[in-house]
Amino acid sequence: MSATLESVSSIVKRKKLLLVDPGHEVDHLLQEVVSGEAWDIERAPDNDTALLLVKAGPFDLVITGQNTSAREDVDLLRKIRMIRPHVRMIILTAKSTPEDVVASLRENAFSYFQPPFDRVLLADMVHQAVSEPCWDDGIEVISATPNWIRLMARCTLVTADRLVQFLRQADLPEAEKEDLAVAAHEMLLNAMEHGGKFDPNHYVEIDYLRTRRAVACRMKDPGEGFSLEELRHAAVGSSPEDILSHVMVREEQGLRPGGFGIMLAQKLVDELIYAEKGNDVVLIKYLNPLAGSAS
Repeated sequence: MSATLESVSSIVKRKKLLLVDPGHEVDHLLQEVVSGEAWDIERAPDNDTALLLVKAGPFDLVITGQNTSAREDVDLLRKIRMIRPHVRMIILTAKSTPEDVVASLRENAFSYFQPPFDRVLLADMVHQAVSEPCWDDGIEVISATPNWIRLMARCTLVTADRLVQFLRQADLPEAEKEDLAVAAHEMLLNAMEHGGKFDPNHYVEIDYLRTRRAVACRMKDPGEGFSLEELRHAAVGSSPEDILSHVMVREEQGLRPGGFGIMLAQKLVDELIYAEKGNDVVLIKYLNPLAGSAS
């Protein structure tokens, strides 16, 4: 029995992680995130050393530290990609601007975090970074300024999760930011599932606009659209007398459990507007004008 376990262990590929000067707080957090996994962890005191280590050999994942700025980390990612074109990097930084978030999207960073670092979200991104195949063309930036970003998102779950984590870096008050992120995630999953059929060859077109008074997020999926009045598989289409009647419909249609996405999004944003065809939706969240100006 022990011989069998040893043989199984020997064929399990250990994951190679390069950790760049994380600082004590992040170092402790990452120890929790990668605990119990088969990790080979190498540490670099700075970005220059990290680049030399990547030149010497490949890593499954590179995680930067909060002691460097996001601009420095994006520059490191750009240099690494010249050597390892498909490297996966998660940027952790305490020094960030909206321009840096856009730059990280353009350079195909896998994910991006600013303090306070959420352990659950970070653990999920680390897991997806080392387990998901074919990821680095999932988000294509068409045009971008900090106030207006247009991109295409591949219809896969990992792309939806990655994109919403970038959205969580928006320069917004925390409450509004999280409401918008959750609502956008629900609507993005709807667009990818029902419009794109979770087909990785299909994409959702997304616009993110930020003004001093509001944030708008538009999503257009490649599907034929639908009518809210005929949406029997969603809670928003259930009768008031039986709010869970959509559950049986979803089971009959072989859909994943859920169906509360539109209803939840309606509660979290101030306006949710569908185009006539139904495959184009806009989420609008109003902001306190004293909470900050447009970035």
